[in-house]
Parts: sequence; C-alpha cells; structure tokens
Amino acid sequence: MQFPELNYDFDYSIAEIDDKVSIAYTDIGSADNKETLLFIHGLSSYIPAWLKLIPLLKDHFRCIAIDLPGYGKSSEGVHSGGMDLYADVISRFIQKLNLTNVSLVGHSMGGHISLSTALNYPHLIDKLILIAPAGLETFSEEEKEWIKKISSPEIFCMQTDKQIRYNYEINFVSMPHDVEPMINDRIEMKKWKNYKDYCRIVNNSLNGLLDNPVFEKLNLITQRTLILFGKNDRLIPHSILHKNIIPEQIAQTGAAEFQKAIVSLIEDCGHFMQYEKPEIISGEIINFMAE
Repeated sequence: MQFPELNYDFDYSIAEIDDKVSIAYTDIGSADNKETLLFIHGLSSYIPAWLKLIPLLKDHFRCIAIDLPGYGKSSEGVHSGGMDLYADVISRFIQKLNLTNVSLVGHSMGGHISLSTALNYPHLIDKLILIAPAGLETFSEEEKEWIKKISSPEIFCMQTDKQIRYNYEINFVSMPHDVEPMINDRIEMKKWKNYKDYCRIVNNSLNGLLDNPVFEKLNLITQRTLILFGKNDRLIPHSILHKNIIPEQIAQTGAAEFQKAIVSLIEDCGHFMQYEKPEIISGEIINFMAE
C-alpha cells in the first residue's frame, strides 16, 4: 500500500490485480443497477476527489472509484506512469470484478487514461465521460521538452505547504471550504515513508501524458462521449504555452475528432469541476447516460 498512513473515512476494498499491483476502490450504489460508472482520478489525486459527486449519482448507477497504482491506498512502488500501463490495469480491474456495462468517468489525467483504455480495450467500455480531460490539448516536441525540463521528482518533493495550497486554489474559480481535508492530506504526505516514490510516480505520469498522445487516434473511438469543461479552467489549456487559447477551443477541437461526442461548457467553473459544481456535473452525467 502506497500510503498506509492515509485515513479514509469511508469503506473501501482492495482488488489484487497481480502479485505487484493492487487497487483500492470504493463501491457505492446497488450492484443491481444496470450501468456502472468507473471513476478515474487525475494527476496526484485519489478517491476522495469524487466524494461530492458520487452521492448524487449512486441512486442511478453503481459507482466505483479507484486509486490508481502508486496513489492513495493502492499498491506501493514506482512504475512507468505510462498511459498504456494505466489502461491495462483498468482493463484487468474491470475483469477482476466481472463488471459489465462500464462507462469511464475520468478527470484530467484520468480523462486521458479513459481515452487510452477505450482505444486499447474497446470491448470493455460502454461510454466515456471526460471531465476537464488531458489528451485533447496537443503539444509540440519542443513544448514537451520544456515541460519535462521544469518538472522533476525533486521539484514535486520540495513543494512547500504554501505551494501545495496554491496548487489546489488554481483548480477553482472559488475554492470550496471542504477542499481543506484534501489539502491537509497532501501536506501530511510529505512526512510519510513512500512520499519520494509517490513524487516519482507523479513525475512519471506527467511524462506519460506527454509521451503517449491520443489526439490523432480520437477518430477511432466508437463510444458515445461526453466532454465537460469549465469555462474558467486555468490548467487546461496550459497557462504559459497556450495562453491565447481558451478551454472551449480545446473542447470543441477535440470533440470534432470523435465519432460521437458532445460538449458541455460550465459557467463560473474551473478545472476541478466535480468538486466545484457537483450538482451541475451530476445532472449532465445523468442526462447523457439516459440518451
């Protein structure tokens, strides 16, 4: 387990994927529901990122949220952070739990992972719900190298409490007060034994996003797809490299590549959409799934 010190105040289980990989997950809503939503968190995040959204969906769907390997209470150790690796783990998790009628709900990096999973294992995925997804914004080779140069495990490890708080604040138009427990968890992680490994995984995952682009393959995705973006997202598009582009352009340009995609843009909303506007996001998901 990556962070045994982490306190989850909700029920969770562990799925043993193989002798090295285990996945922590929470399973909410009746298994009798015909459709399952599988929630995949973003970079440096974990299951609690979904805990304001799932209660609004649990009466409609079986809701399962996971910690990716190397995050939260899933397996410890360092891995490549590649998008294909994450997609493989998700495919095996789905089969381990014998899940059917699975729609992926991915936030940020989780959106990119959802796209990779749909491309690699299309028979396992019914629909895609992408919340401020990575993967629709494209980068030149020079831009990729620049991002890699200013990022490293050491930089992640050296973040001050003030920097950690700021990194949360920029996810919102107006940061909700109930983000505090997540900020406190992130600050406490610096004291825990596997923190350096975690920082390496975060850096590897960032590189994995850059090294495994999916934009040119979006036309191969057959699943109906909902793309959600906050109009005030300050993280996508990249605030330095693509400062003259707005989130709507990323959403619409990306959507045009899919076979079956619709876009919904949310007013007065930033990057962490499911935490800032959970009622609106849940309504969008319910309507999309019913169509």
